[in-house]
Amino acid sequence: MHSNRIFHWSDRAAMLGFVAEVSFAHVFVSGPDGPLVAHTPLVVMEDGNLRFHLSRANLPSHHLDGAVALASVAGPDAYVSPDWYKSADQVPTWNYVAVEASGPVRQLEETDLVRILDALSAAQEARLAPKPAWTRAKMRPGLFDGMLKAIVGFEMKVEELRGTRKLGQNKQAAELEGAAAGLEAVGRADMAALMRLG
Repeated sequence: MHSNRIFHWSDRAAMLGFVAEVSFAHVFVSGPDGPLVAHTPLVVMEDGNLRFHLSRANLPSHHLDGAVALASVAGPDAYVSPDWYKSADQVPTWNYVAVEASGPVRQLEETDLVRILDALSAAQEARLAPKPAWTRAKMRPGLFDGMLKAIVGFEMKVEELRGTRKLGQNKQAAELEGAAAGLEAVGRADMAALMRLG
């Protein structure tokens, strides 16, 4: 994680809110032959721990239980052209928002795995309103139980949470606005809005 104090993000509640909003992580763990990564949706629990699931066929699923892992959650990112600053001697950069969580991981019982899946689909379906929410009750009997055998659930006890919001805070107000306007003009209103908020 970028350690520059200008971009450092330390608000734990805001970082966990960001993780919950993105709901997708790259989970890294050491395997016998080197680092492994899994890409997975996740749920932020009330205690701030992270729960996620993987296919049993996904190699990291065999090395997570009892290991210390790292979950990387990335938000919006964008290339920033130095031309947009309208100041001399600028260089290209990349703005982004990211959070890393690390801590020990344990495998969950099947009942907790079902809770993860229900919570994940409920949270994502709510974002699609007014569409009627999908639930597993719409599946034919027995199918869900059969599919459960192919996945495994995990919980990461978050011992460290680190965040970076690299949004041009090191630039003068006019330079920052020039870059935000440039991003907006190329269809990146999401990043422009973040930069303007600081």
